[in-house]
This record gives sequence, structure tokens and C-alpha cells, in this order.
Amino acid sequence: MSGHSKWSTIKFKKALKDAKRGKIFTRLIREITVAARAGGGDPASNSRLRLALDKAYGANMTKDTIERAIKRGTGELEGVDYEEVTYEGYGPGGIAILVETMTDNKVRTVAEVRHIFSKRGGNMGTAGSVAYLFRKRGLISFPANADEDRILEAALEAGAEDVVNEGERIAVYTAATELHSVAVALEAAGLKAEETEITMIPETTIEVSGEDAEKVLRLIDFLEENDDVQNVYANYEISDEEMARLEAVS
Repeated sequence: MSGHSKWSTIKFKKALKDAKRGKIFTRLIREITVAARAGGGDPASNSRLRLALDKAYGANMTKDTIERAIKRGTGELEGVDYEEVTYEGYGPGGIAILVETMTDNKVRTVAEVRHIFSKRGGNMGTAGSVAYLFRKRGLISFPANADEDRILEAALEAGAEDVVNEGERIAVYTAATELHSVAVALEAAGLKAEETEITMIPETTIEVSGEDAEKVLRLIDFLEENDDVQNVYANYEISDEEMARLEAVS
């Protein structure tokens, strides 16, 4: 898990920067709208919507904003019709990248994503070219100073697959279908999570360093800054020493 741990840390920091830029609200609104359109507006019977609402409330989104997003998804209010499209590609050092988007114009989005890949040392792949390298899993994150022993005991009892101390957080991994039940059990045990989400975990990782590491981070950064991009997943690994060097020169 070491490679994913490092990627998780980078993605975690990036999420915080996104929040400061205000983009997190746009992405959450799109996720709520699409989730409501796909599975209905009742979070009790729509697990994807329930996760999106948890994130929205955690980001201090107002109730009115959330309700409007749900109603746009269910058709009670007019709104933009977003389509989910995942793009696959390769980055410097041969790393695999998945780019999840929500867009109202696929022609625009694919052109922008392809441009970012080509300009930043990567290239787009065909559908299925790298997706097989990732596994969909549930992820429940706790602060680094949380009681790891309590989390481990409660999580395994609830059916979690793994608990990993990733330095900046304690991560509980579950089967995607078991995420909600494990999260509810942990909350019932008095354990407050920072985030609960469905994510894509790489089955194998590729270590990058030096110029390749710098290019990889720059490519991921530009992809995540695109307005249509919801999530970016990659299978690279960067050592602690290399990360310290990169942070020192950034």
C-alpha cells in the first residue's frame, strides 16, 4: 500500500487546495445532481447521493444549494445535463492515469484533457487501456491523531478489508458495496471520520523521481484544475526523500 499511500497524501493535500479555490463546491453540486438523476432524490435509497451529501455538508454547503442540486437532478428544476465520462492515459515514467469528468460538452472536454496530456508529457489512451490497473474501493479517512487501535478493531468487526496508517491520516478500506455499512458502524462506535468516499486504488505502482516526478505532479495538477474534471487517479509512487526535495523547490 506504500505507493497508494503516497498518492493518497498528495490527493488529500490537493483536495484542500481545491477547497480554498472554491472549486470543491462546483464539483460537489455536479456530483449531487448526477447522483440524484441516476438514483433518485432520496438519500435513504441512493447510496451515491448519500455520500455526496455527506461531503457537501462537510464542506459547509448550504441546505438550499444542496436541495436545488437534487431538484435539478430529479428534473424538478431546469439545469445543465451533465454526462459522466472517464478518460485514460499515460504520464511521464509510464504511469497510468484515470480522469473522471462530468461535462455538458464531451467534444470540449476530450479536447481539453488531450491537450493537457500532450502538453505535460503524457498521452491519452484508448478506453480500457489502464482501467484494469485500478480497483474500485470504499475509503474512510480519519485524522492522523485518531485512536488507531479503536479504529482497527471497529473497522475489522464491521467488515472492512484493511486499515492503513498513511502518516497524514488513518485510512479504512472497504469493498465499494460495503462502504456505507462500515461507515455507519464506525460512527456508531463513536469514531468521527473526516471523509467517506468511493475511490480507485492502483493494483500496482511505478516509482518516479527527478524530472519525471516533477512532470507527473505538474500533469496531475493541470488535470485537476480543469473545470470538467471531478477526480484524477494515478499509480505513481514517490519516496519520502523525493517528496521532501520537490516540496523544498516548489
